[in-house]
Amino acid sequence: MQFVDRALARRLESAEEMPQVYHAQWCEKNQPNVGAAVEKISGGHMIFAGLGSPIGRAVGMGFATPVTAADMDQLEHFYHSRKAAAQTDYCPLTDPSLLELAKQRGYGIAELNNVLVRKLDPTEKFPSRPGLAIRRGKTEEALAFSSIVRRSFFPDGGEPEGFDEMLSPLFAFPGSLTFVAEMDGQLVATGGGLIIPEHKIVALFGAGTLKEYRGRGLQTAMLERRMQVAIEAGCEYAVIVTLGGTTSMRNAERLGFRVAYSKATLIKGPPAA
Repeated sequence: MQFVDRALARRLESAEEMPQVYHAQWCEKNQPNVGAAVEKISGGHMIFAGLGSPIGRAVGMGFATPVTAADMDQLEHFYHSRKAAAQTDYCPLTDPSLLELAKQRGYGIAELNNVLVRKLDPTEKFPSRPGLAIRRGKTEEALAFSSIVRRSFFPDGGEPEGFDEMLSPLFAFPGSLTFVAEMDGQLVATGGGLIIPEHKIVALFGAGTLKEYRGRGLQTAMLERRMQVAIEAGCEYAVIVTLGGTTSMRNAERLGFRVAYSKATLIKGPPAA
């Protein structure tokens, strides 16, 4: 795998940045009551998609220049003024100033993730898989798509409120990938993503397979189909962000993805009222 320097890491971070940006912009236009907002900061973006939404943090800070105290003030005002916790991603390639200022201000760690990457070869052709009916999802299937992802990740319930509606806007994003698999006359698996042409990156997410249809190679086929489309669109890298030790990580590594780095989401709650 290519050496991951700061410039490449910045491109890879767009895989988490731009889907959130598009989601918040969609909410601004279609759900103004949510109060969604997007604002640039220190070479990245701050994203807010409503209180309680798992979508919404700063991504891309501190790659082009060191982070300043004024930047941190801007970050905290953006979120705290909305009664939300201030959150920002930090990876080993981010300028150390972000971590130092976060420590000084009492930030904790909200989440740890692995960023997996695979170089895409323009000459690569993935094998056909007879018997697997995979196609582009239709706009009217947005809620069914989301339902499969929810049932895959939260088989016993406990998903964030409004989870299905949270994923549905993906179908309206520029460069979105929404694939579904059909078996026995029903949708049984999904695979989403976003092509980010300015960074020649494809972000892969939204993968889910109903329990009774697992073990049939559906997610491998989904990954291959999305990577093939990304190659045709001129992407150089495919990116998957996932918790360590997950089935998603195992499936990705089987197809040649490797951990580029691990990163943390840093968090600081709003001041007490």
